[in-house]
Amino acid sequence: MNLNLAVSIAMVVSGLAGPAFAQDKPQLAFVVNAASDFWKLAEAGVKKAQAELPGYELQFRYPAQGTAALQNALMDDLVAAGTDAIMISSADPKNSIDAFNRIAAQVPLFTTDSDAPASKRIAYLGSSNTLAGVQAGEIAVKALPKGGKCMGFVGFLGADNAVERIAGFRKAVEGSGIELVDVRGDDVDFARARSNVDDVLAANPDITCMVGFYSYNPPKIYEALQAAGKLGAITVIAFDEDPITLGAVREGSFAGTVVQDPYQWGYQGMQLMAKYLEGDKSGVPADGLIIVPTKVIDTSNVDAFEKELKERIGG
Repeated sequence: MNLNLAVSIAMVVSGLAGPAFAQDKPQLAFVVNAASDFWKLAEAGVKKAQAELPGYELQFRYPAQGTAALQNALMDDLVAAGTDAIMISSADPKNSIDAFNRIAAQVPLFTTDSDAPASKRIAYLGSSNTLAGVQAGEIAVKALPKGGKCMGFVGFLGADNAVERIAGFRKAVEGSGIELVDVRGDDVDFARARSNVDDVLAANPDITCMVGFYSYNPPKIYEALQAAGKLGAITVIAFDEDPITLGAVREGSFAGTVVQDPYQWGYQGMQLMAKYLEGDKSGVPADGLIIVPTKVIDTSNVDAFEKELKERIGG
């Protein structure tokens, strides 16, 4: 085997062929927690940042599966390939501390979406998931003035973003007669996410409210309710901006959705890491938290919000 062929094969096998090996420019990577349409906006934000950072090579990376082990292996590969800074949404922060600290000892490490505050990451840039959970609870209180029993659905039960959203929701509904009975996890398995809803519909006829805490959960709730002929009969509170979710808000099938701003995570995250590598650390606050506000979308503003989304992704 000649040398050129060996190098080509190595690049393809690693999945880092092309810019990741071009060491004339610093490398910045944005690593997500699982393959989901939710991340398209963050990818668009990274694309915008790339246009403004011609001296850098920016990467947007999905792990092969949404597990901490594969995320951590991907970060190891990135560092080995010469990546100079990484921003990551942790799938399982509590069980990734050692891995994160190992990476942080080699390159600047930042978190987004789901923080790992016990690690040596430099800063978190993303939503306040607790406040987002409170906003979701406020939607429920408004939609269920007589109270009700809610069931929640989420991907990673142990992830900080899930724990904080659930806690925020519970805080907001205290004393309202609304009870979050339980939350079912699915480990970002879309088939399981749907079956979780089907199972609740079959086994828990007293449930009058459902909360989808991750972006793909509300669409699976919609599918299950539609199939069961219960769309509109059960109050649904959503998170994020999946097209099915926004359509359900527009038609009144969902009470509302709490949206984050992953576009800014991608854009601001790349800018933050570039400045940090250049020695400008002014963008890192003392508490290490850079909060991008969340907002509630309902029938009054869903059209304007969806127009903005299309402009960002298409831009």
